[in-house]
Amino acid sequence: MAETVAPPAGVSQSTAPPPRRPRPGRSTRDFRNTPMGWLYSAPAVLIFAGFVIVPTFYTFYVSLWHWNVLNPALSTYKGLGNYRDLFTNVDPTFAQTLFNSLYFTLGMIVLGTAISLGLALLLMRGGKAMGAARVMVYLPHATPLIATSIIWNWIFEPQFGLANYVLHLLHLPTSQWTQAQSTAMPSVILFSVWHEVGFTTLVFLGGLAVISEETGEAARVDGCGPWREFWYVTWPQLRPVTTFIVVITSITSLQAFTQFYQLTSGGGPNNATTTLSFLVYKEGIVLGDTGYGAALAVVLFLITILFTLVRRRTAVGGGGLTS
Repeated sequence: MAETVAPPAGVSQSTAPPPRRPRPGRSTRDFRNTPMGWLYSAPAVLIFAGFVIVPTFYTFYVSLWHWNVLNPALSTYKGLGNYRDLFTNVDPTFAQTLFNSLYFTLGMIVLGTAISLGLALLLMRGGKAMGAARVMVYLPHATPLIATSIIWNWIFEPQFGLANYVLHLLHLPTSQWTQAQSTAMPSVILFSVWHEVGFTTLVFLGGLAVISEETGEAARVDGCGPWREFWYVTWPQLRPVTTFIVVITSITSLQAFTQFYQLTSGGGPNNATTTLSFLVYKEGIVLGDTGYGAALAVVLFLITILFTLVRRRTAVGGGGLTS
């Protein structure tokens, strides 16, 4: 007969029951397909519907009418007439405002992405000094846009502004900045990049923090220089983050309004800075042509949706950083 070995002193002979396995097809924490899940999400859904979905469909509806703001019952139906007016109205034309919007968006994408990536590569190292530098880089983005626009309006003042004063000290030619047709849009882009680069720099820093270091070390061991390491090792791993930044920058740039309103009074000289977003405000609020302004808003909305779809398409298979 086999001998029974007694357990050591202090050790209980009873064994814990095996953990209960959850039933197949059920999860105790998955509320997405339960009435409680709908109940929990109802406040957010109602707020989103009240402030986004309903106004969006209402804008589509108003764009089909010659809208009477004081008495909507007197509004006359125009169908697609407001959309046909996009190609007939002048001063400014729809093509000019679309060009200005795309010009501003392209400048923000190119300059903002390049500068923020360069700053992120410089700030990726640790230390107290680098921590303070990160705060300083992000600080402009944390300040109110309208307040900083007023300050930069003084900086761009042609006679007594700080920008021309610095150029004069450096013996460089001064500029009219926002008061000249050729420099108005570049001036707004310069301010906007300064204000937004802190956010995109932090996004790049987050991307640099999770990329593989072993690949870079292997490249350096094989004699790869800093530039080749960045181009062939670091940059490919940052492409999902770059795609996210490019698309987000595109959407926010298309909807930019405050800096144009404050720095150039909206249109600038010869409508050099009149964008689609400002034209919506001008036609719908200032001039009172609510139907035409709603049609412009619908076009701007569709362009924004296009950039969103591009973002979703490029995010597929782009890695965890963008999913």
